[in-house]
Amino acid sequence: MPPPFAVLPALIPDIKSVYDAYFAAFAADADGRKMLEILFPGGHTSSEFRKAHTEGTLAWLHKAESQYTWKCVDVSTGEVVGMALCDVFIQPRTTKEERAYPGIPWLEGEQRERADRVLRPLCEAREKVMGGGSYIYVHAIAVDPKHQGRGAGAMIVKTLINLSDDSGLPIYLESSASAEGLYKKMGFVRVPEESARVIHSKSVLGTETDVEVPLMIKTPAKTRL
Repeated sequence: MPPPFAVLPALIPDIKSVYDAYFAAFAADADGRKMLEILFPGGHTSSEFRKAHTEGTLAWLHKAESQYTWKCVDVSTGEVVGMALCDVFIQPRTTKEERAYPGIPWLEGEQRERADRVLRPLCEAREKVMGGGSYIYVHAIAVDPKHQGRGAGAMIVKTLINLSDDSGLPIYLESSASAEGLYKKMGFVRVPEESARVIHSKSVLGTETDVEVPLMIKTPAKTRL
């Protein structure tokens, strides 16, 4: 019996519920929690923050040219239980300026420096692997912990794989340790170390050990050898 979910394009009224799932999922995962701490050092749970975040997301959607958001809906209740955020680069980006690391504009000082030390190497690794080609870049896939284990995450990934197969665009993403197994099960492979590798220093993350990020890629079925 198929999972009772539908993966659909997110609409403007979905912003809050989509990011309810995002923040809940990241807060429940060790790697995700650390990323929230780095991106939103002032906290992410207050009503004031969420209001500002929703307004900022809405403003961004008015000017985003390649970024798309999907929602995963429980069809029996209509509840948004998960989400995905991706850039779909249909046309090549021919200049390095177009592909340059954008930084984190809402952070300043030491907080921004810390975020840059985490995010810039990810951007540089992606540049090494994908360059200015056409591809799908997955920023985030998240399922509310209350609904994990029911197949919602796999359905979101399957939707993106179908997009990849239909369009001929490969998928690139940075996995968490907890999600790597799912991606491998669905056909993703690790980027070879000689192509790119990202290891975050424990001194930057505030962890007991250095953390390697699983860089993963999946080629579309029609181009697979």
